[in-house]
Amino acid sequence: MHDSERAARQSLIDCCRSMNSDGLSLNRSGNASLRWGEGLLITPTGRAYDALRPEDIVYLELDGTCPQGQLLPSSEWRFHCDLLRSHANMGAVVHAHSPHATALACLGEGIPAFHYMVAIAGSDHIPCADYATFGTHALSEHILRTLHGGLRACLLANHGQVALGHTLDAAYALATEVENLARHYLLARTLGPTRNLSPEEMARVIEKFKTYGQQPGAH
Repeated sequence: MHDSERAARQSLIDCCRSMNSDGLSLNRSGNASLRWGEGLLITPTGRAYDALRPEDIVYLELDGTCPQGQLLPSSEWRFHCDLLRSHANMGAVVHAHSPHATALACLGEGIPAFHYMVAIAGSDHIPCADYATFGTHALSEHILRTLHGGLRACLLANHGQVALGHTLDAAYALATEVENLARHYLLARTLGPTRNLSPEEMARVIEKFKTYGQQPGAH
């Protein structure tokens, strides 16, 4: 195993350990994947993240083929493969059972435009994909149907959330922001109905986010 591949595998382990320590996904819940070569690297199923070694990370082809001699991949391998195959510009997927996002998902609700930061996911709201049994083709289809038009995150009904990123760090940061927004939204709703921003204002915010932060070549 080359150093670059070992580092990529370790980054997935570090990501999942951070999910545990940050409270984004506890125990063995949640999973993550990273585009690698013609396929992807993904966390194995049913393994405690603290005990993982780089050799335990599973390589899959984008069609889901798993070369022999490896641990079994995450039970959610199907939507990881489908998302990276259908979003060629994305490099990583993070799936978490974060508390506030999952609470909303258990109501079958997404996150509306109550705060401008909702646009960080690429749309004027963060929807909730329909429920299907974990690990199934139906769940993957629901997620693919929901994540379109530049949207990079959604809730999963009665389940959790999923976020896409150009890099693993970006996907993790987005999953963290989705959880933060879900927490703010639930807090606001304890005080009454939220005062949501208009589609026109959210369109302006989405446009501004395209050049937000440190851009390559900026002085």
